[in-house]
Amino acid sequence: MYVVNKLFKLKQNNTNYRTEVIAGLTTFLTMAYILVVNPAILSSVGVPFEQVFMATVISAVVGTLFMAFFSNYPIAIAPGMGMNAYFASVVASQGYSYQVIFGTVFIAGIIFMLLSLTKLRETLIEAIPASLKFGITSGIGLFIAFLGLKSSGIVVPNKNTMVAFGDLHQPMTLLTLAGLFITLILMARNVKGALFVGMIITGIIAFFTGQLNFEGVASAPPAPVFFDMDIGGVFANSLYTVVFAFLLVTIFDTTGTLIGVAEQAGFMKEGKLPRAKSALLADATATTVGSMFGTSPSTAYIESTSGVTAGGRTGLTSLIVALLFALSVFFSPLIGAIANLPAMTAPVLIIVGSFMMEGLARINWKTFDEAFPAFAIILTMPLTSSIATGISIGFITYPLLKLVSGKGKDVHWILYLFGIIFVLQMAFFPAH
Repeated sequence: MYVVNKLFKLKQNNTNYRTEVIAGLTTFLTMAYILVVNPAILSSVGVPFEQVFMATVISAVVGTLFMAFFSNYPIAIAPGMGMNAYFASVVASQGYSYQVIFGTVFIAGIIFMLLSLTKLRETLIEAIPASLKFGITSGIGLFIAFLGLKSSGIVVPNKNTMVAFGDLHQPMTLLTLAGLFITLILMARNVKGALFVGMIITGIIAFFTGQLNFEGVASAPPAPVFFDMDIGGVFANSLYTVVFAFLLVTIFDTTGTLIGVAEQAGFMKEGKLPRAKSALLADATATTVGSMFGTSPSTAYIESTSGVTAGGRTGLTSLIVALLFALSVFFSPLIGAIANLPAMTAPVLIIVGSFMMEGLARINWKTFDEAFPAFAIILTMPLTSSIATGISIGFITYPLLKLVSGKGKDVHWILYLFGIIFVLQMAFFPAH
């Protein structure tokens, strides 16, 4: 215990073992869906389901352990949702084998690691103005909440209005609302670990109402597949734009998420993130390792905010997440059952989304060239279902408005550079 306390500096971060373990459990449960969803998406274009399942676990364990021991942050790493969809779309629409596209991910991952060893990404975080940082945090909050609403059926597609209120006669929707109100009551009563306790209570209700069914609990883990990729095919087919798209989306998706989680946890110090280089290297390492076993790029997970809200403040939270991911290879039937029950995770996502709105109060809404870019980020993230797109819009509008309002010298040169890059990327090879 002494070694753990010294390694993760629990006392200095005003936390304890129990809080960190609960935070780790909460984060894992809110992001466990990736163990099912990621293999489902990639297997739809021919990648073996079991191969992707093991690759998902391996990349999550590698990246999250890196974050735990080298950065001491409660931030989990796993294959990103938007990027697995882009991977599948490239394979399906352009007709290349998945081995070739894994080659593009691997090359992007190597470049990603090299950039993370430089000060580019760290400089980027420091260069982003406060209004954009708060906009990113709030936009991610709405994005998370919308995911919870959508996955549970509280909001549903509507051809006339895009989305509409769901059918309250649906058992899943009713269970989600019950879990939401139970968790809200626990939160209002300041119950320790309220998010995790709410999930457990919801799961118990689901079990007795027949909505949580287990087809077995444990099974032998599938054998991992190593280096199932075609790097030569990347150069033979000149897939440089695909490499660039993976690189660009991964950098800004994960950087934006990292800022959002760090702001929520209070880690940002005068606009800077301590130990930024090691934190940024974690997802780059996970992306590279993951591609070698058969999955799309990895990113810092927005669901980490659920663990932060539950009290997680150190790498011990990440260590717990990594251990649970490692153990999940033996419990794929149990993980599948939980991951396929949105009512257990949706209330957490909705509540965490509300906590991430705090930064809105610190945006200067009376200064248009500060306010509108933040508003644009907040608006586009949930409506496009893409963190990267929201960041792109913010990076384009902020320097543009500053320039035309005579404040161009106040903007860091890197924002101009990436603003131009984003315009070109969105115009000629959008990643989503």
